[in-house]
Amino acid sequence: MIAIIDYGMGNLYSLSRALDPMGSSVQVISDPQEIQQADGVILPGIGAFGSGMKALKEQGWVDVIKEVALKRETPLLGICLGMQLLFSGSEEHGYHQGLNLFAGHAVRFKEDQQIPHMGWNGLRFKGPHRLLQGVGEGRVYFAHSYHVLADNPEDVLAVTNYGGPVTAIVGRNNLFGMQFHPGKSGETGRRLLERFVALCEERVTVG
Repeated sequence: MIAIIDYGMGNLYSLSRALDPMGSSVQVISDPQEIQQADGVILPGIGAFGSGMKALKEQGWVDVIKEVALKRETPLLGICLGMQLLFSGSEEHGYHQGLNLFAGHAVRFKEDQQIPHMGWNGLRFKGPHRLLQGVGEGRVYFAHSYHVLADNPEDVLAVTNYGGPVTAIVGRNNLFGMQFHPGKSGETGRRLLERFVALCEERVTVG
């Protein structure tokens, strides 16, 4: 079962619709305890970083997300704001601490760039990775004003170009993040979601 976390800050409909044809059971969950039954977890997100972390804390998500991600090693995918929340923090509207599953923080695009970075842009893979297997370097759909600076370059699986390289996909062990919206990103987004689902299924088979 793939669980999509509903904490009030995600476009859950397009993501659920994109995942439905992929064979796995997909459930949108609003009770943190339901995450324990998940074989894979997706943390979506639209909006400000501080508001996102406030919602996760107030609704009791922080500890259970860390438990399933770090102790149970359940595959976890953060999307858009959800990816940024996986990092140490963000400078959006003052500094806010994140889930700290990846080292690094989100910063605003430079003032000489058009903000937000919105629309279709290409991916460039940094090297082979199991999440990227069978996925081409296609174009995907972005909508964000802040971007992640990862402390560990090896965590960055793919970048896009927007006045320079911008982190687009991150991954380490069972943890993954996509700055763009895969559910709105055509064939490339579909293949990436399929790969995440496949990794969740592999974990179940091995377990």
